[in-house]
Amino acid sequence: MSGLNLDDFVDLIERPDGTVRRDAEERRERLVAAPGALGRLDDLGEWLSAAQGQVPVRPVERPRVVLFAGDHGVAELGVSGRPAGSATALVRAALDGESAVAILARRFGVPLRVVDMSLDCDPAELPDEVTRYRVRRGSGRLDVADTLTPEEAEQAFRAGMAVADEEADAGTDLLVLGDLSVGGTTAAGTLIAALCGTDASVVTGRGGAGIDDLAWMRKCAAIRDGLRRARPVLGDQLELLAAVGGADLTAITGFLLQSAVRRTPVILDGVVSAACALVAQRVAFRAPDWWLAGQASGEPAQAKALDRIALNPLLDHGVCLGEGTGALLALPLVQAAAALSAELPERG
Repeated sequence: MSGLNLDDFVDLIERPDGTVRRDAEERRERLVAAPGALGRLDDLGEWLSAAQGQVPVRPVERPRVVLFAGDHGVAELGVSGRPAGSATALVRAALDGESAVAILARRFGVPLRVVDMSLDCDPAELPDEVTRYRVRRGSGRLDVADTLTPEEAEQAFRAGMAVADEEADAGTDLLVLGDLSVGGTTAAGTLIAALCGTDASVVTGRGGAGIDDLAWMRKCAAIRDGLRRARPVLGDQLELLAAVGGADLTAITGFLLQSAVRRTPVILDGVVSAACALVAQRVAFRAPDWWLAGQASGEPAQAKALDRIALNPLLDHGVCLGEGTGALLALPLVQAAAALSAELPERG
């Protein structure tokens, strides 16, 4: 894949500032609230200080929800609770303010951005607000063919990097990640099973739309077939994404890595973002230090991926909707941690 060397990310990504984190920990010892009284909020405040490179931490005031949208050919097999090719409806609901993530974003005062990577519709049908980085109309069927050509995979990866750069340049101080996809959890399960060396049945969940037992068996079979195609290319993450990831998951992986390069923290959502994070970790081992796991979705594949990345979800309320909802629910907790760390006075 000419022109894009993923090995460069190893040198480009540095960890959040360890010296600043130690300074934040020392300051925490001097605050009026007793050490340990705020539990995990202390850790979050110190992590944000290190990410920002300053003590006390700045309040999180310019977060943004970024949702990558795409259709997956594997949905034709009936592996999702939604019809194949219907991700456009999810996009419209989000931008019309009628989906859960849109309602929460409105309530929390957070702008929402949707990026078209591989929606199966005429571009003219999309609202003007959609960011247009489409590389193809629907990703290929991962069980029988590559989801992307090598050229499309590089284009999608670079699109994700570009979105991360755009957000960093705009002053976004915390990114809330999600996806709007149909068939995306099947692609995610395939990636996670391949990278964790496990069987399809271990990672196959019910998805955000919910599926019955027959659909679960179809999904399990699709992941099994996708695994046969994924295992031979495990040594090359871009080839792996081209084989079974699809355009939206490939873009999310590029987005996560470039966000770490730009020192912009990201809250992950469900199994799709966890799968991309796992791929990104294989590219650059320091990258996960810039991410938070927003919530435990109950998807077995997500649990395996987060365990491998060593990320502990902030929330566990059984929210399995996806679409960035779980990550957005965690945002007020992160903002609270920043506010307390910044504003609590020191003991006299």
